Amino acid sequence: MEDILVNLGKQLKKVRLSKNLSLKQVAEMSEVSTGLISKIENFRTTPSLPVLLKIMQSLEIDLSELNLHSNKTEKYILIRKGEGHIEPRDDSRGLEYTFLFSSNISNSNLRTYIINVKPGVYREPISTDALELLYVINGKLDYIIKEEVINLGTGDLLFFDGSDPHALKNESSESVTLLKMYMIKKDSNL
Repeated sequence: MEDILVNLGKQLKKVRLSKNLSLKQVAEMSEVSTGLISKIENFRTTPSLPVLLKIMQSLEIDLSELNLHSNKTEKYILIRKGEGHIEPRDDSRGLEYTFLFSSNISNSNLRTYIINVKPGVYREPISTDALELLYVINGKLDYIIKEEVINLGTGDLLFFDGSDPHALKNESSESVTLLKMYMIKKDSNL
C-alpha cells in the first residue's frame, strides 16, 4: 500500500516528466534546490506546504489534481515474497530499490526496501532527512559515513542518521542484497 507522501512524490515526478522539465528547470522556477526536489520525488523527505505550493505553481497544477488520500485501512501489514515493486531512482544508478511498505509512526514515516547492489557499483555520498537502518541479507560491501569506511557482510546491521553524508561501494564480483529502512522525520521547516 502506498501512503499519501509516496503518491505525492510520484505524481509530482510524473507531471514534471510529462512536461519534459528537468529537475533543474523546476528548481529554478520554484526557487528551491534541485536536491530538495529530487528528495521529494524519491521519497527521502517531506516537503513543507510553502515548498509544495511553489513546486505545484512551477508545474502549473492545482492541489485538487493530486491524490492526497491514503488507502490504508488494515490493522497490520503483510508483504509476501515478490509483492514489492521496483521504484526507479535517478540518484542511485546501479542500485535497484524494491519498495515493500510505508507506515506513519508518531512524528515520522517508515519506508522499507530490499535493495540489490550490482557488482562494481559506487554511489556518491547523499544525505536524507531520515534515520536509516541497513541490514545485509547477503554479500559484502563498504558503507561510507562522512569519511569513515565501514566494511559490512552478511548479517551485519547498521543504524545511522541519514543527514550525515553516506555512500556505498560494492567492489566484489557478486551482487549484494540489503534490507533498508528509512524513518523519515517530519519537518515543517523545509
